[in-house]
Amino acid sequence: SPWATHSKHNDHSMKSYVIFDLDGTLLNSIDDLATATNHALETLGYPKHGLWVYPGMVGNGVTKLLERALPEDARDEANVARMRQAFTAYYDEHCCDATRPYQGIPELLDELTKRGFNLAVTSNKYEAAVVKLIRHFFPDANWRAVLGHVEGIPTKPDPSIVFKALSLCPTPKSECLYVGDSAVDIETARRACVESVGVSWGFRTILELKEACADHIISMPNQLLNFIG
Repeated sequence: SPWATHSKHNDHSMKSYVIFDLDGTLLNSIDDLATATNHALETLGYPKHGLWVYPGMVGNGVTKLLERALPEDARDEANVARMRQAFTAYYDEHCCDATRPYQGIPELLDELTKRGFNLAVTSNKYEAAVVKLIRHFFPDANWRAVLGHVEGIPTKPDPSIVFKALSLCPTPKSECLYVGDSAVDIETARRACVESVGVSWGFRTILELKEACADHIISMPNQLLNFIG
């Protein structure tokens, strides 16, 4: 791909802290998210969606996903709450069924850990599921923060979750890299004033990452090593 290692600038200052998005970046979780959402829709008596529509629905947290999945005339708070209850009960049990790390991600995390980088995950998925998935798939990486959405704290692109990751591992912003697969992630990095890397293997397109003005775009996990000094 011509965007394999597209870079807007050549600021190869040494990095020490790499902050990752989770879904679409480290894990291909779309089938389990879709199945859990369809389960919730079915439970409430609403029509289900084909799995192919879900990549465009995710990225802004579970509440937003469930809202988007409901028919437009059914998107009231009470319905979303009922959906959330059905979704969570199912997803907590089945979040690892079809979810897998993207090819090259386990090796990348091993390499970063071996080289002594500090790592974090900041996801819009509710925190209990984030912790469970990281423990299941990547228990040995050098995590300094494993963070998901917590009630009362705004979701990305609000940068609060990145600031929390920084508070747990104090690091100059110039030494941080934020890695994600969507415009939400790139905007989060921009608002947090940290350098961004968009990944092309996730749920969104290279065009979306380009239009969001990602500092770098990569098409293979090991290309991240080019930007960390």
